[in-house]
Amino acid sequence: MARIYISVGSNIEREFNVRAGVQALQHYFGQLQLSSVYESDAVGFDGDAFYNMVVGADTVLSVADCVAVLKDIEQRFGRVRTVQKFCGRTLDLDLLTYDQLVCQQPIILPRGEITENAFVLWPLAEIAPDVVHPVTGLTYASLWQDYNEPQKLWPIPFEWSKSA
Repeated sequence: MARIYISVGSNIEREFNVRAGVQALQHYFGQLQLSSVYESDAVGFDGDAFYNMVVGADTVLSVADCVAVLKDIEQRFGRVRTVQKFCGRTLDLDLLTYDQLVCQQPIILPRGEITENAFVLWPLAEIAPDVVHPVTGLTYASLWQDYNEPQKLWPIPFEWSKSA
């Protein structure tokens, strides 16, 4: 069984899509560990603010199968894939880590966004503070403590009891 962490983000109908995305992840992966939901300004483009969080789960699926599940969920919730990297998203699901695996295929793991973006690192450090990043050798709590990029990010109240 592998421990995985997945980033969840949306800036289009964001409350609905974050809630529905988490429910879909629960369908595939069972019990989930949820970070707080954070609101952040769009990074890399002018757009509406995002809701972001990180989800932890255990799985027997391979990396490739996990990625396929995430893409399927995104597509079901209206994700439009464009050549433009930075744009609005109904639902953005990224596999951040798969145990301590470091690889280039079928995707790059661990994801670079972990150390580059506050909206990934802060919620990851919240739910996995003592887990060690497989490349840096530092815990996520330590990486967050030393993070000093100028990104606006704040936790928000979020009710999970509403149906999607």
